[in-house]
Amino acid sequence: MTSLPGTRPVVLGVDARQVSPVVVGWAADEAERRGLPLRLVHAVPDEPRDRRGDGPAYLQSLRAAGAQALEKAEGMVAERHPELRPQSVLRDGPPAPVLCAESARAALVVLGTRRLGRLAEVLSRYSVTVPVSAQAHCPVAVVREPEHTTPRPPYVVLGVDGSPACGPAVRFAADLAARRGAALRAVWVRRTPVRPFEPLEDEAEVRRRLFESTAGCAADEPDLDLTHEVVPGDPVEELVRISAHALAVVVGRHGRGGLTGMRLGSVPRGLIRGAPCPVVTVPAGPGSDEPLRRER
Repeated sequence: MTSLPGTRPVVLGVDARQVSPVVVGWAADEAERRGLPLRLVHAVPDEPRDRRGDGPAYLQSLRAAGAQALEKAEGMVAERHPELRPQSVLRDGPPAPVLCAESARAALVVLGTRRLGRLAEVLSRYSVTVPVSAQAHCPVAVVREPEHTTPRPPYVVLGVDGSPACGPAVRFAADLAARRGAALRAVWVRRTPVRPFEPLEDEAEVRRRLFESTAGCAADEPDLDLTHEVVPGDPVEELVRISAHALAVVVGRHGRGGLTGMRLGSVPRGLIRGAPCPVVTVPAGPGSDEPLRRER
């Protein structure tokens, strides 16, 4: 496959401890569908030494394991899409910062997940799903194993809350569904009141804002099968339930806070931990959806 110079690639973060055919296949499929190059990236942590104290030899073993993992991923891509010629990159540094830097020049970053607990996500130097999803400059897809099966007809779930962060997420979800010939289910979850006597959001007003938030889908993808749903409850629990058999669930990112993980927001973080399907987090901000413009 040939790509135009300067085309933003799909970046796949390759983990030397587990090269997943499911994750590699998902990334390769997206690159092929979008006509984009595929870039395989493995970060070699700057570990000073192993428990035996042999620093240089240990670092060299990490590099060798990374190169082997990249070669294995290349073989999986070649088997699935022989015309796709991925570029493999071995970089030194902590995985999360390396992949965040890669995202500045990418159309999409694809990651696997080992389902770390909340504490492990914060403490582990190797945790990438939360920090990369929180800080990436482009959309991030987190794909888990085992391979997710979907019924027919297929559908994509879009979580909507009416915030400015929804715009890029709506466009990404519509594009993703259209490329896969799937329906798009736009869902607004009316949060259950926390305090006694706190009123539930007015359903008519919520529905109006839901339709308003997705109004551009018809112009971008006129053949898209788009439905709207308003449900009460906890956003994470309801989106996990509704996306149980989805091709993917897509949400915007607008979390705040000083800690890396806190910037992601509770809904994307909860979906990464609990959703059975791939979870795509789309950052808000100027140009965040630019690489996703569809080539006709």
